[in-house]
Amino acid sequence: MQTLDIINDQKQLNVQEANLTGSKITLACINELVMNDVSATNVKITNANLSDLEIEGAQLGGAYIHNIGMPPKGHPYYDENAKQRPLKFEDCDLNGSTITNCDLSNVEIADCDTTGMKINGILMDDLLRAYKSAW
Repeated sequence: MQTLDIINDQKQLNVQEANLTGSKITLACINELVMNDVSATNVKITNANLSDLEIEGAQLGGAYIHNIGMPPKGHPYYDENAKQRPLKFEDCDLNGSTITNCDLSNVEIADCDTTGMKINGILMDDLLRAYKSAW
């Protein structure tokens, strides 16, 4: 396998029908990168600005998404006035997924199947029933 090093340079790559397994991109700007019909299993993205990222028609089974949001207090880029822009999930199958230790304030769930959904171990249906009976 041939190794191509691009260091401290500006290039626009047109890569087709290629196997780039094991490649590494570090300290690089890949704004407006388009990937279509690719296999990207076991890809790891760390310390990245993915604002306005769009993922469509992807299989994310087994994905582990964590430490997402604005830099925390103590981080060199922490800004106490910065506010995370909202995320939007649409037409997603999150069946069996787990959301833990996340700020879900002001989250809206609409037109979703919540059968078996639990919040802090309590079935959503039971919570709604309790709420309705209290009124």
